[in-house]
Amino acid sequence: MSKEQILDAAAQIFSQKGYHAASMKNIADAVELKKASLYHHIRNKQDILLILLDRALDLVIQQVGETIEKPLPIPDRLRLAMRTYISTLASDRNLAAVLLLEYRSLDPHQYTTHITRRDRFEKLWRNLIQEGLDEGLFDCPDPAQAARALLGVMNWTIMWYHPQGPLSPIEIADQYVDLLLFGLLARKG
Repeated sequence: MSKEQILDAAAQIFSQKGYHAASMKNIADAVELKKASLYHHIRNKQDILLILLDRALDLVIQQVGETIEKPLPIPDRLRLAMRTYISTLASDRNLAAVLLLEYRSLDPHQYTTHITRRDRFEKLWRNLIQEGLDEGLFDCPDPAQAARALLGVMNWTIMWYHPQGPLSPIEIADQYVDLLLFGLLARKG
């Protein structure tokens, strides 16, 4: 049994049950280990949660960061970044659910460390929006608030998205980008 298999099982269990309802026994059972053997790989449930959160943040920071750095016009980078992020969330829904829903279960010190790292991810979006403002392409009074709104819309997708649904992650992202860039108001001509 590998540590990766244990972490994958834990992500699934945390996603289904929630962190507080999940037990080390649930995780051990899922990977067919005795509970005592599980502690050979992982110290405790809190460590599992932190590892999963770090794994998820590393993934989205790396993928979205690379996308945002591409030499494309800002609206195209925004579209590509949103496609990348939503596709990443959809590709590992268990890990995404842990990232977006379970971070509040960290102990205070780990919580502070996690939020600092999460803020780095938010800053990628805020900087892209600020870049659009600086070039006169975007118009919003507060890029940080715009970034949080953007992330809120994308993050909530994990609550209703189904792989067999009518829209792919790319189509969902494109609809979000169009809504963000063009709004709800009808345009004449």
